Amino acid sequence: MENPVLIFGAGSLGMQALDIFRRNNVLVYGILDDNKELHGKEFGDVSVLGATDDEAFINIIGEKCETFVAVGERSVRKQLTEGLNERFKSMPVNAIHESAIISDMAAVGHGNLFGARVIVGPLSTLGSHSLFQTSSVIETSAKIGDYVTVGAGAVINDRVTIGDGVFIGSGAIIVAGIEIGKNARIGAGSVVVENVPANTTFFGNPARKI
Repeated sequence: MENPVLIFGAGSLGMQALDIFRRNNVLVYGILDDNKELHGKEFGDVSVLGATDDEAFINIIGEKCETFVAVGERSVRKQLTEGLNERFKSMPVNAIHESAIISDMAAVGHGNLFGARVIVGPLSTLGSHSLFQTSSVIETSAKIGDYVTVGAGAVINDRVTIGDGVFIGSGAIIVAGIEIGKNARIGAGSVVVENVPANTTFFGNPARKI
């Protein structure tokens, strides 16, 4: 990546993204966050410059500056991402940890975060603006939508289909061929052995609707 990056969000996710870009020798221009108490705070040589709507800084976005939205709350992440796309025609870049393994035969969208030791298998299709946390595994031929969160150590087995906005807790296992509907939530450590309807929460081993 030749251009510097402006990170939106100075929380734990922002620090994770900052670490990833540094490891990849990508220059981080600065961080924007709406928490005024963080303004001016420095993380190494990178400062929290101002709020996410600060015209003095967001106007640099364009051909010479990329963006990454590092906000855990899905609705806020979506609002910021859509605003960047509509106003600046800017699509956030991917943040990929140096130890992540993503198959050359997989298709990956934009604005995703891939933590340390994440594995993405061949023929899998991943959407955009999702979070794949440390040591999560996406097996062969999985299909994952946009704004999905896959917690640390979760395993998405082959041929699984996951809709937009799904949350999968840490250590969860989704067995092969399962379909998980839009905006569903899977509790940490659950083992999902049946299809999950949209807008439902499943938990347990085997996972059941709660």
